[in-house]
Amino acid sequence: MKNVRDSVFWILCMMGLFAILSSTMSKNPVLKPFAASLETPEGFIGLVASASTIPGMLVSLPAASLSDILGRRRILLVSTFIFASAPFLYLLITAWWQLILVRFYHGFATAIFVPVIEATIAERFPTKRGERISLFSSATAVGRGIAPFLGGYILFLTSYSYHVLYLAVGIAGATAFVITLLFLAERKSSAAYYSGTKETTRRMFRGWFELAKNRGILVVSLIQASQYYVYGAVEFFLVGYLKETVKLDPFSIGIIMGCQVVALIVARPFMGRVSDKTGRHIPIVVGSSISCLLLLAFPFSTQFMTLILLSVGYGLGFAMVISSTSPLISELVPANLVGASMGFLSTMMDVGQTLGPIVSGVILTTSLQYLGLFSSLSLLLILSGVVFVLSRITKRRRV
Repeated sequence: MKNVRDSVFWILCMMGLFAILSSTMSKNPVLKPFAASLETPEGFIGLVASASTIPGMLVSLPAASLSDILGRRRILLVSTFIFASAPFLYLLITAWWQLILVRFYHGFATAIFVPVIEATIAERFPTKRGERISLFSSATAVGRGIAPFLGGYILFLTSYSYHVLYLAVGIAGATAFVITLLFLAERKSSAAYYSGTKETTRRMFRGWFELAKNRGILVVSLIQASQYYVYGAVEFFLVGYLKETVKLDPFSIGIIMGCQVVALIVARPFMGRVSDKTGRHIPIVVGSSISCLLLLAFPFSTQFMTLILLSVGYGLGFAMVISSTSPLISELVPANLVGASMGFLSTMMDVGQTLGPIVSGVILTTSLQYLGLFSSLSLLLILSGVVFVLSRITKRRRV
C-alpha cells in the first residue's frame, strides 16, 4: 500500500514538473519579445504580463471546492487539458490583443492545478503533508527553473522562431495531460456523488461559508498573503536595489537572486518534514522572525557576500513558513473541505503576490526609498506573526 501511495506521489510530481515547465516556458523568456513582435502598445505590455495571473484570483477557490464534490481527477483533467491546448493557440495569434486573451485562458491551468494537487497530496499523506507538499513544490520549481534555459536555447537555435518554441511548450503541456489521463486514478473515497448543478452549487457555497467562519483559516490565509506580498516585492525590487544602490553588475545580481531561489527549492522539503514532526506553529513563527530581521538588514548592506547570505537566509525563512501553511490549513477543516481550503489559500497567495509590488512601488517613491520599502515589508511580517501567535490556532480533530 505504501509503495502504491509513493508511486502516485511521484506521478503527481511528474505532472507538476511538466505542467509548470510548460506554463513558465510560455512566458520566460519569450513573452516580452513575442509581444513586441506583435507591436503591442507600451501601455498594454503590463496587461500582457499579468493576464495569466488574474484567473488565480477568480477560479482557484471554486475549482478546488468542486474537486471536493466531483473528485480531484476530473478537475485535474480540466486543468491539464488547458495546459495541453493553450500553447497551440499561440500559433494562431496575429494581433497583440489576441495574446492577452490566450494568456488569460492559459492562466486558468495553473490557477486550478496547484490547489487541487495540494489537496490531493494532503488527503493521501495525512501524516506527511508538510514534507510531501513541499517536495511537490520543489518538483514544480525544477520545471520553473529549467524553462528559461530551455526556452532561450530553442529561440537561439531557431533564430527566434516563436512557433517552434510554443510547439515545445505544447508538448510539455500535453505530457502533463497524458500522465493525468493514463496514470492518475481517482480514489473512490474522494469522489463524492454528483447530484446536479443546483445541489453542487449549494454545497460549494455552504463550504465557503464554513471557511469564512473559521478563524484559523482566515489567520493562516493572512500569513500566506503576507508572505507572498513580501516575496513578490522582494523578487521585483531587490534587483533594483542591487543595481541602482549597490551598483552590482548583472551577473552578480543573478547570483544573489539565484541563491535565494536555490535555497528555497532545497530547503522547502526539509522544512516540511520539520513541520510534520514539530508542528506547524514553530516553523511559521521562526521563519517569519528570520525573514523580518534579514529584510531590515538589506538596505544597510552593500558587500557581495553579505548580500548573498541575506538572500539565502530570507529564502530559508520564507521556506519555513510556506512549507507549513498548506498542511496547516488542511488540518483546520473537515475532510470534505480540504480542496476548498487549499483553493482559498491559493487565492490569498495570488492577492498578496499581486499587491506586493504595487504597494511597495508607491512606498519606494517616498523620501525613505529602499529603507522605507524593506522596513514596510518587515513590519507586515511582524504584524501578521503577532496575529498568528495571538490566534492560538488548534487543529481540528477528525473522527
